[in-house]
Amino acid sequence: MSKINDSGHAKNIANFEMLTVYVTGYGSVYNPSNASIQLSNLAAKAAEALSINQQVNDMAAKNSNAVALRDLSFQPLKKFSTRILNAIKASNVSQQVTDNAISHNRKLQGQRASAKLTDEEKDKLAAQGVAVNQISAAQLSYDNQLNTLDKQIKLLATIPSYNPNETELQIATLTALYNDLLQKNRDVVARASELSTYRLNRDRILYHPETGIVALALDVKNYVISIFGASSPQYKQISGIPFRTLKS
Repeated sequence: MSKINDSGHAKNIANFEMLTVYVTGYGSVYNPSNASIQLSNLAAKAAEALSINQQVNDMAAKNSNAVALRDLSFQPLKKFSTRILNAIKASNVSQQVTDNAISHNRKLQGQRASAKLTDEEKDKLAAQGVAVNQISAAQLSYDNQLNTLDKQIKLLATIPSYNPNETELQIATLTALYNDLLQKNRDVVARASELSTYRLNRDRILYHPETGIVALALDVKNYVISIFGASSPQYKQISGIPFRTLKS
């Protein structure tokens, strides 16, 4: 969600609080039969709206931190993958095993096994009746990186001669690295899910067509017109307070 929308939610909440202050100032004259726009409910709704928005902000910060931590943790993986590959090559293994390791490393590096066809080459092959379906070989989503790293570690476990002295290249260390990256990726998924749920709750409190603060604000304005009139100073106080529906 954009920062503009996030600030828009806060503005709606602030404006609802302002509206509530104004109508509270009208005293006993403001006495609607509609319980949802009575002063006690307006005050409770304003507090609820502010609270849920603060919770969204808190969860957004946690989500942002989880994303940043994951990004930082995955950054060294490309260089580290190259070190793993070189350690495999130095382990006196068959060419087939080396080729598999190279393939895994290539995916982690975001490299293609073959050059990507140009549009002209694709058109020429299509004219010859050859099906062209070049799928991106980068596979650099975090899930795919984890899957490829897991495959590389599993491959290492099948190589009896792979026994590096360097602790960081040993299978136990690599497995611990994989588990750490996996958990950091899961943390991002969990934080994103929680943030989405909080935003849905905020949207319900702010924008439900009957009970949201935007709907209630309109009801309040209509009630003020009914008791004071459209040209009254009281209505002019609140008529210009803006509210916008900004759902996630």
